[in-house]
Formats: sequence, C-alpha cells, structure tokens
Amino acid sequence: MSDAAAGAKPSNWNAPNIITGARIVATPFFVWMLLADNGENGALRWAAAVFFVVAIATDAWDGYLARSRGLITDLGKLLDPIADKFLTGAALVGLSILDELPWWVTIVVLIREIGVTIHRLMIVHDVVVAAAWMGKLKTVAQSVAITLALLPLADVLGPAAPVAIWLNIITMTIAVALTILSGLDYVLAYVRSRRDSGARG
Repeated sequence: MSDAAAGAKPSNWNAPNIITGARIVATPFFVWMLLADNGENGALRWAAAVFFVVAIATDAWDGYLARSRGLITDLGKLLDPIADKFLTGAALVGLSILDELPWWVTIVVLIREIGVTIHRLMIVHDVVVAAAWMGKLKTVAQSVAITLALLPLADVLGPAAPVAIWLNIITMTIAVALTILSGLDYVLAYVRSRRDSGARG
C-alpha cells in the first residue's frame, strides 16, 4: 500500500456509516410497530422490542467496525450519536404515548441527551470532552431499562407479573439517575477542559 493510500481519508460510504444510516431510517418503522400494537402486547410489540435490541447491538457493532478497520469519518461521528439518541428518544416517547412511562421521565432524558449532543457538535473544533465512564454506564443502563420496558414480560410471567413491574421501575430509575448524573459530569468536564485550555493558552 502506498503512503498516499495509507494516509487517505476513508470514504463516507463505508459499512459503519451505512449501518448507522439504516438505523436512523428504520427507527420510524420501530415507532409504528410499537404504537400500532396499542399496548396489546401482541406480535408487533414483540417485534418492536426485538428491533430495539438488534438496533442497539448494531450501534456497538458499527462503532467496532469503524475503529478496528480505520473507517472513522466526520460523518460517522455526526450520525452515530444522532442515531443513538433518535432510537432511544423514539422508544421513550412511544412508551409515554402508550401511558407506560411517565412523560417527565421522557422529557428529562431527552433534554439531557439532546442538549449534550448539540453542545458536543458546537464545540467539536474547540474543546474535546472525552467520553466518561459514567456516560458509557448511562448508555448501558438506558438500553437495559428500555428493553425491559418494551418486552411484555408481565404478560409472560402471569402471577409473577409484579416482579417484572418492579424490575422495570428499578432499572428505569437507575437509568434516569445516571442520565442526570452523567449530564452534570459532562458539564463539569467541559468547564475543566475550558479552564485547562485557558491555562495553556
């Protein structure tokens, strides 16, 4: 491989970006499946839950592909968080529309996620705020909580349905708490980065 080829930027039309784009395009279909079921917990509800799990898995997969094969692009950096927040936000809004999740939970999570994403995009060329462990833990907690909320486990467990209900409450509470705490942690990390940049300047 020549030096010019080795130093060439990867094309935006690569596998990770295509996977990310497909996740964005398919999210409205996920919303349709969730809402069309209308809380009946039938085949469409299960399909929506499976779709969410697969989409979350592809989120991790396309990130791995981009890093391992040197396919990281500016477009990918822009689309990946948008795809992630679009899917998560759609699931939360859908659950709230079905009256299965309090609207305040959805609003708190969306404010944090949209706010941080927009801010990252605004400062991307000025200050780099590294992804913190709390943010990564928040993402895992949200994925688990939303998956459990989407799966109609209460119907499956029958007499043991309260176990599923309390499991949903506990996991969603943890996810919301980590969402708030990681948002505060992000703000503090940004302030520290600005202060350090000013000191070096």
